[in-house]
Amino acid sequence: MSSRWADTAADAEEDARRKAEKEEKKRVKAEKQRKAEEAQRAAAAAASQSNGHGRSDDEAHNRPAKRRRVSHDGAQEEPEPERQLLRFQAPPWKPSRSIAQFDLLNPIEEGSYGFVSRARDTTTGEVVAVKKLKLDSARDAGFPVTALREIQCLYAAKPHRHVVDLREVVCGESHSLDDTYLVMEFLEHDLKTLQEDMQEPFLPSEIKTLLLQLSSAVMFLHDHWILHRDLKTSNILLNNRGEIKLADFGMARFVGSPPPANLTQLVCTLWYRAPELLLGAKEYDSSVDVWSLGCIFGELLTKQPLLQGKNEVEQLSKIFELCGIPTEESWPGFKRLPNARTLRLPPASKASQGSIIRAKFSTLTNSGVALLNSLLSLNPSNRPTAKDVLGHAYFTEDPKPKSTTMFPTFPSKAGQEKRRRVASPNAPVRGAAPGLQGEVDFSSIFKGREEEERGGGFALRLV
Repeated sequence: MSSRWADTAADAEEDARRKAEKEEKKRVKAEKQRKAEEAQRAAAAAASQSNGHGRSDDEAHNRPAKRRRVSHDGAQEEPEPERQLLRFQAPPWKPSRSIAQFDLLNPIEEGSYGFVSRARDTTTGEVVAVKKLKLDSARDAGFPVTALREIQCLYAAKPHRHVVDLREVVCGESHSLDDTYLVMEFLEHDLKTLQEDMQEPFLPSEIKTLLLQLSSAVMFLHDHWILHRDLKTSNILLNNRGEIKLADFGMARFVGSPPPANLTQLVCTLWYRAPELLLGAKEYDSSVDVWSLGCIFGELLTKQPLLQGKNEVEQLSKIFELCGIPTEESWPGFKRLPNARTLRLPPASKASQGSIIRAKFSTLTNSGVALLNSLLSLNPSNRPTAKDVLGHAYFTEDPKPKSTTMFPTFPSKAGQEKRRRVASPNAPVRGAAPGLQGEVDFSSIFKGREEEERGGGFALRLV
């Protein structure tokens, strides 16, 4: 089916280029297969003509015997000096400990990729967090790649003070791969649960401190070619000293430049998922984490998740309602994204293209609005890097970021009972299918905005 957007010479040229790439790949594959078959036939012919040692029978019989090596003039050869071998001291190897060496105290939470409990190390008495990995029982390729990536990324991020510390990996009493645990440092709170129990949102000075710490951790990950891909308040832990730790690396992975070709768009929890992922982008970079950072910023300001869609379609409508309808000027090339052809957008003459972030956050300073607008830019290339966020003018104006030593303390829910959760989506499960299907009509988005101002609510129509 041809796209409703393919009406320009550039679109036709792009389709022709893609078709040529497919034909070239087919030709190269066929050529490789032909060469492999020729090499196999040549090897078989050579093996049939030899005696198993790479020589013919005549050459094997006529080969001269090996001559004994003798010294000249009857003098004996001097013995060769003893060779000194280089030796390297290998690090000591210690077997993995068993979960039996930990007393499980109480459950904390269940995520998409594991069960987290509070536990006490019986050898040291230290209280830690233990995460039992969820492993696919139907897997046929050994240890799951998501668990390997989580362990790899956590170990790579150990030096940073605002990333949760992975102490060790322990096994269950059965010593089976199906019974694997991550032992991490224990922190008293996560931001989501904490905000649910707070009467008022964090103060502006406290929000700046939290955002600076989070941006520092994200910058460290991106500088080391790690995408977290599931930033949200429930994955940000806070201790009673005002320090946050970024946790839950179940969807994280290493990338490069250019990024790998097999990146999935089913990453990030729905409420924190960037619009290019919702539109099916197959190539993306660290800007998807920056979008999630903007959603967290808005949530810290209001104590409520900023964009609470029930599915991918409604999530897109809420994004467009807050940030404006995308155009070729504001987001060049967005119409070529796989799911963009299913959108029915209002004409540019009827759509208000501006963001309503200024109106929604009326008490936020101009610098704060500018930062939030840049973080929630529809065009990924217009979003700042985590390093740019750290140097933004918002953090230099009054009120200044509060010192962590002056942060208030709160009773620990994780230390006493299972954390209470309100209804919220989980991170995508590996292998799940995208939910944006069929044509989606956004032409009534601004009519819905007017009705909402009159108390009529916002509606989205599927066609």
